[in-house]
Amino acid sequence: MKYLCLVYADEAKLNAMPQDQVDALIDETMATNEELAASGHLLLTEALEQVASTTTVRVRDGRLSATDGPFAETNEQLGGFWLIEARDLNEAIRIAGRLPSARVGTVEVRPVINLLREHSAR
Repeated sequence: MKYLCLVYADEAKLNAMPQDQVDALIDETMATNEELAASGHLLLTEALEQVASTTTVRVRDGRLSATDGPFAETNEQLGGFWLIEARDLNEAIRIAGRLPSARVGTVEVRPVINLLREHSAR
């Protein structure tokens, strides 16, 4: 089953980290990505630009609006994701616990719905 691991962190704290700590975190993340890819668990991973580059899009009553900035003000911001393959939620949680981002932020683990399979089963 596929799981999306959404990574949230406080950008202000990350921006305040010394560069050598940031570099070490990136190196550890790259090594973890290689391990997960080799084990067949990693399907896709990407980091996101900082929250200041966000545009929020809504359509209400047929009208499109685009607003600079994130949808909600929060202490932690979405910073990236891992799309993984795991046997079940317990394995997905164990994998998420290996992600270096879990130590500096929060990793939200959510099952992915295969809409094509679900829709064709109707």
